[in-house]
Amino acid sequence: MRRFPLFPVVLAAFALAFGRPATAHADHLRDLVDAGGARENQLVGYGLVTGLAGTGDDLTVPYTRQSVLSMLRRLGVQVDSNQIMLRNVAAVIVTANLPAFAKQGTKLDVTISSVGNAKSLMGGTLVQTMMKGSDNKVYAVAQGNMVIGGFDAKGASGSGAKQGTVNAGRIPEGAIVEREVNANIVEGGALKLELRNPGFSVASRIAEAVNAKFPNSASATDGGSVKVKVPAGFETRHVELMAALEDIEVIPVRRARVVINERTGTIVAGGDVRLSPAAVVHGSLTITVKEAPIASQPGAFGQGQTQVLQRSDVKVTDPPKDVTYMKPSATLADVASVLGSLGLSPRELAGVLQALKTANALEAELVVQ
Repeated sequence: MRRFPLFPVVLAAFALAFGRPATAHADHLRDLVDAGGARENQLVGYGLVTGLAGTGDDLTVPYTRQSVLSMLRRLGVQVDSNQIMLRNVAAVIVTANLPAFAKQGTKLDVTISSVGNAKSLMGGTLVQTMMKGSDNKVYAVAQGNMVIGGFDAKGASGSGAKQGTVNAGRIPEGAIVEREVNANIVEGGALKLELRNPGFSVASRIAEAVNAKFPNSASATDGGSVKVKVPAGFETRHVELMAALEDIEVIPVRRARVVINERTGTIVAGGDVRLSPAAVVHGSLTITVKEAPIASQPGAFGQGQTQVLQRSDVKVTDPPKDVTYMKPSATLADVASVLGSLGLSPRELAGVLQALKTANALEAELVVQ
């Protein structure tokens, strides 16, 4: 019985559910654009994680010892550098994103990762760490107990089990904002809507939808932004204006895209994928090499010695290759049906899709991860 790979079957199931022609679905403007001037900012800091069970940095990491010495002296503890013992301390990098309009006291999630040779950060506590922006100013302070998304268990004999990573973790709401970033979404009597996925068609449709609600107020400056003049009555009500714009519905333009992850053999195709006529020949050449050592014995009363000789058995299998004609396919269900008839594994199918794209037979953007 011929077996088909799992991917075409799953793809066909999704295609049957979502691949049929349907009325275009409109998205709210809040899902397509961001307000210009209101953006996230990245924060980074250097700190120490303490309380580790002998899995921290060792004495070969000089900056960890220097950091511990500096921290203790700031706390009023006078200690000699030769008296500092590590292994329960690790140097880490702390990162977070500062959202737009964040106020003093807003809590942020932070991510901690080791920069030394610590074996594990499990059970550690991050000591108060200053987090700076690109202007080298402190915007938040982080501290707290870490959450590790993995484990590393080892036995006395050397065997063990490991899952995930134990050299990085998170502290939910582990940072407190201390400095605000001023955001001004209106400049020169107009605000700018920045598209998350730039495109000329989408920008034009957004301008048309905004003009339908606020006549003669919007114009697409390029494929990535739309300029909106502040309508009468909203001169001092910028928040209300942005809320009104976010509720506007726009029919977006979806890009036909096929994403291939060659490491895991995962293939995901969007509903707008089209297939032009093409002929496909997929080879399945197999070369098998077997090593079968044999013993060479000298003759009776001979002066020779027994030796082991290597014998290789090379077998080449090249079955006949069938030519498959792929008819035009207009929906994802048709594409899944045609590709599933090839009986290929996901990795082989990825190669066929790349070849179809090169031959201009696959009408979609091909993304290889």
